[in-house]
Amino acid sequence: MNVKVEAVSSIKKKLIFEVASEQVDKEIRKAFQKIGKKAKIKGFRAGKVPESVLEKYYGGQMEQDVLTSLINATYFKALQEHDIPAVGEPSIVESSGISKGEAFTYEAEVEIKPEVTARDYTNLSLEKEKFVPDPKAVEGRLEEMRASRSQVEVSGRQDARHGDSVIIDFKGFIGEDAFAGGEGEDYLLELGSGSFIPGFEEQLVGMQRDEIKDVEVTFPEDYGQEELAGKPAVFKVVMKEIKEKVVPELDDEFAKGFGVDTLDELKEQLQTSYELQETNRVENDLREKLVSKLIENNPLEIPEAMIARQLDYMYDNITNRMQSQGMSPEMLGITPENFRENYRKTAIEQVSGNLILEAIGRQENIVADESEIDAKLEEIAAMANAPIDMVKKYYASSEARNGLMAQIAEEKVVGFLLENAKVKEVAPKKKSEDKAEEEGI
Repeated sequence: MNVKVEAVSSIKKKLIFEVASEQVDKEIRKAFQKIGKKAKIKGFRAGKVPESVLEKYYGGQMEQDVLTSLINATYFKALQEHDIPAVGEPSIVESSGISKGEAFTYEAEVEIKPEVTARDYTNLSLEKEKFVPDPKAVEGRLEEMRASRSQVEVSGRQDARHGDSVIIDFKGFIGEDAFAGGEGEDYLLELGSGSFIPGFEEQLVGMQRDEIKDVEVTFPEDYGQEELAGKPAVFKVVMKEIKEKVVPELDDEFAKGFGVDTLDELKEQLQTSYELQETNRVENDLREKLVSKLIENNPLEIPEAMIARQLDYMYDNITNRMQSQGMSPEMLGITPENFRENYRKTAIEQVSGNLILEAIGRQENIVADESEIDAKLEEIAAMANAPIDMVKKYYASSEARNGLMAQIAEEKVVGFLLENAKVKEVAPKKKSEDKAEEEGI
């Protein structure tokens, strides 16, 4: 077998193969022997059909079998011998036919892992948000916890308010005619939930039990039912019952429901959790800025196979997180297709960042040692509240252990880069600025 390797681009190589006629003839004989054992041809016993007859009836199958066998036998061997870091499946761009006494030639293109030599990665100028504790953070979290433990009870009030849950009967009309799907009985609706047509819920605020009211609304132009879109409607509504949320008192009894004895203990726990969460957020934000700067200084061409693999990893992660919360991507309108479209840029940035950090680790001889692995396993066990033996068992396989070592090495590289960067502490952003950034303003 003769192999010639050519560079197509920084992320793709072409392999040109020539397989000797002797090997081709050997594979042809093997293919016909295999076919002959099962071939059923009139006038011949199974396993006794001459090769010339088999060629007449099964020549196409033989050629496909031999082609597959020769490519499998030569392609992967060539990757190993020429140390080609393939990251995807090969694309056969050209091949000759299979003929006795003739060499077989073919050309395959394959994407490869980029060879990265990182540059301009020290003395980076970065801004780090100064952590300033929000004195109202714990108070806000406590209110959320109270709301989560609230009970909906029949209200002693006669009039409905924003936030109440009401039970109504309703019937919708376009002009004088009732329309299909516009009627309901004993319907439970939370006022302010936005689950009804815009303007409907607001007009129920202030209604009293047993009151009947005409609620006038206009269906949105983009409403799902074309026959109703953009049209004015009147709903005849009967207010049957008013319920309100009753939240528990903030006291020691409330705190016991969260595994502590006193309200003060719960507040301390929430404060610690809040500070840890915010510290991690600040550190992650700094890391993202660091990686963005590295990508800016080291632009890379990324193979499609690596992008696809990262997108699969990201989609699996979000799916697993949602399933643990009793949800699914479909519930939020997320499909594998639109996820890949929307997060392609993020996947490219993540792969680029990983490759650059890996290159810096190699250039700076930064690796993980055994003591660091043991410490990391202890940290994982503590965070997951799992027995250390169970965690060690999970990371016992070479694949899992290598992944953990790569993670530790990457963390050390980030630490090295931050130690050698010019980090300026800046005032935290206001919430309005964060919201504007999220909305792309």
